[in-house]
Amino acid sequence: MRLVASDIDGTILGHDGKISSRTIRAFHACRDAGIEVVFVTGRPPRWLYPLREQIGHSGIVICSNGAVVWDLEADKLISANALSIDSVLEARRIIKQLRPDALFAAETLTGFHLEPGFVENPTSELLAEFTPARLDETLTADDAVVKFLAVTRSGTPDDFLAKVQPAVAHLVETTHSAPRTALLEMSAPGINKAVTLAEYAASRGIEAAEVVAFGDMPNDVEMLRWAGDGYAMASGHPEAISAAGQQAPHFDDDGVAQILEAKLASLRV
Repeated sequence: MRLVASDIDGTILGHDGKISSRTIRAFHACRDAGIEVVFVTGRPPRWLYPLREQIGHSGIVICSNGAVVWDLEADKLISANALSIDSVLEARRIIKQLRPDALFAAETLTGFHLEPGFVENPTSELLAEFTPARLDETLTADDAVVKFLAVTRSGTPDDFLAKVQPAVAHLVETTHSAPRTALLEMSAPGINKAVTLAEYAASRGIEAAEVVAFGDMPNDVEMLRWAGDGYAMASGHPEAISAAGQQAPHFDDDGVAQILEAKLASLRV
């Protein structure tokens, strides 16, 4: 075990926005043992405050489902794979035909573009600074879109994904990570958590067999398959559990911490 790669939401971070003290201690123990820790998340760089404030993480974070590599200590971009504006707008057109009730947003390297109604709570402090407008009115050729989002207020995330994914596969990579909200997350074709994590690990001379990865949702599937030791949370999505082949205990039972504690103990034997 040379590298630990962990998802954030639903894997180590709960709905209350907290990471347990036991989980924090486990990550610190990995670092103390000389094991690198990398977080791999669907979140954009501007939403990484739990890592900084609760864990004190100052290393690399793979964001936006693999589209962005961010240096948290320097608070700067390392690399990015962006969607073309034409691809975003064409995917929007296709999804709108399939689901006329769909609403859209786009995460760029410099901000967030959202259409009216995309957020049910427009007073959210995290989004209050952004003025809703149609994407074709606000996105420009200078915008580097690293994640394109589509949401509906009816149906399940799995059903929405099944309907949309085949229709836009030539334009975008599509997944989801919301347990209940029908929210799709789209990246440039061929970009996912596993691809970027593999590139990062290779740059450090680390092979897949030396990586322990944790996740809980469909956007973690490729990463859990790629890692030598992939663990899906027992509380996770069935697709993640099937892909990983191994389960960490339930999130509520500090599953990630339990696995890391056991692995660290075996290294000391």
